[in-house]
Amino acid sequence: MTQPGAATDGGSRAAGQRVLVVEDDHEVAQVISDYLHRAGYSAVVVSDGAVGLELANQTSPDLVVLDVMLPGLNGIQVCHRLRARSQVPVIMLTSMGSENDRLRGLEVGADDYLTKPFSPRELVMRVQAVLRRTTAMPPAPSSPVRRVGDLEVDEAARTVTKAGRALTMTNKEFELLAFFLDHPGRVFRRDELLREVWSYDFGDASTVTVHVRRLRSKIEDDPSRPTALVTVWGVGYRFDPPGGAAR
Repeated sequence: MTQPGAATDGGSRAAGQRVLVVEDDHEVAQVISDYLHRAGYSAVVVSDGAVGLELANQTSPDLVVLDVMLPGLNGIQVCHRLRARSQVPVIMLTSMGSENDRLRGLEVGADDYLTKPFSPRELVMRVQAVLRRTTAMPPAPSSPVRRVGDLEVDEAARTVTKAGRALTMTNKEFELLAFFLDHPGRVFRRDELLREVWSYDFGDASTVTVHVRRLRSKIEDDPSRPTALVTVWGVGYRFDPPGGAAR
């Protein structure tokens, strides 16, 4: 049994990509570790938020599975502090039933979440989908830097500036912006964006809503009155490039 704060290796590091599991329920943590190991991942389990944060900063895992209810630092605090230093993908686990509680994790930068009780197989599928999106080598863009109004998007360096000011974006925010840049003027439903950007055939579409809101807060002059990333009521979202098409 994992002791509080202790780390256990769920498989050889040579077995595959490294997943850090921060979960204080020992039975749940063991099930997650076993399923990840069977899928070819190397899983390290810790049961304390502060220890998980320190280990993530020290070892740079490929992905973090993070419970919300943790001793010491809770999962929301861990994710918030982790995002200040790293863009490592984070999948949050929560037993909270309120949508507002679940969405707090997305607000602080989590890439996805699952509500307990959950299927371990679904968690592995989510891990695979997130890692596939974040580690796949994207095709080289036709232009090294795309300019849309006062936005400059460097897809090779994965950087965005607005009026010369660097914007801090999570991996998923960047991917969502890049997808909209590739499809200007087209309306996408939330389930379509979930499939195209998250690679999920099913899931909670509110994930998309939160990421759109966060993206607006960074690229719009007035996020409360968006002019680029607009809502088409009853349908979804459309990107209207400021100043015309990207060049």
